[in-house]
Amino acid sequence: MIGISEVEAAAEIIAGHVVRTPTLPSPGLTTLLGAPVTVKLELLQRTGSFKARGATAKLLSLSDRERAAGVVAVSGGNHGIALAVMAAALHVKATVVMPRSAPARAVEIAEAAGASVRVTDDMAGAFALMARLQDEGLTLVHPFDDPLVIAAQGTVGLEFAADAGELTDVLVSIGGGGLIAGVAAALRALRPDVRIWGVETEGAQAMSEALAAGGPVTVDLSSLVSTLCAPAASQLTYDHVSALVHEVLVVPDREAVRGTLDLADHAKVWAEPAAGCLLPAARQVLERVGEDVRLGLVVCGGNATTGDVMGWAERFGLR
Repeated sequence: MIGISEVEAAAEIIAGHVVRTPTLPSPGLTTLLGAPVTVKLELLQRTGSFKARGATAKLLSLSDRERAAGVVAVSGGNHGIALAVMAAALHVKATVVMPRSAPARAVEIAEAAGASVRVTDDMAGAFALMARLQDEGLTLVHPFDDPLVIAAQGTVGLEFAADAGELTDVLVSIGGGGLIAGVAAALRALRPDVRIWGVETEGAQAMSEALAAGGPVTVDLSSLVSTLCAPAASQLTYDHVSALVHEVLVVPDREAVRGTLDLADHAKVWAEPAAGCLLPAARQVLERVGEDVRLGLVVCGGNATTGDVMGWAERFGLR
């Protein structure tokens, strides 16, 4: 299990390479939800999501031999962008494997940063190709199954705890679980009374299915939210979530897209559905917990184009 000392050490490693993103009260979301809301704006992070933290920490930890071999990662979008951009900044050759469902913009950004991008038919195939490339000698930078990556993602929670006012409930999106594992480790140490809620979209339920099964299982992926589409949680992320997270909530894709539009209209930020899913989940939390709730939302990323979001909104009849 990752502890606060590992998170604090990761913060020292990545200092100067990533942004301390704003933590702000959101009057618009407070009015919309009817409870005080504070947002941690990781969509303003370098590369557009929290993923820059973990990617940077891992790249800085590599030996000379590992750097020379080059790195490889699998991604539904944001991890690939982060690895490509940060690897270029640190002069490391990167290969990124993405499924066809990944946003075209993510592929473009990774290629523009100088990474070699390999596209597979689906996420399971992406993970399989990543494993083959690792066997061929490339150094793996896993999106979530790595203690150092989790500790670095936990710096989001470290900053949130330091910068936010009083909170009762914090909501964090889940793909493979690296972000929520790290954030939960930090918040449990620094604000032990805060409830931590995970949020998934239907068709990307790796963690909720793992919790139901008592351990990681492979799931069928159908959610349009590619940045949350991990085929399975890892034992490491499962252990953290099962021990530290109050509950994992699941919301439909339609409501995640509606949440993205609400974040634009009410919070004045352009997020992606992986963050938009927090708003319908926040309503579930308010229904369950009742009065005196003070919400914290980790707005994890903003790498969706206006065209992407408008297309999804039209598909679901939200325009």
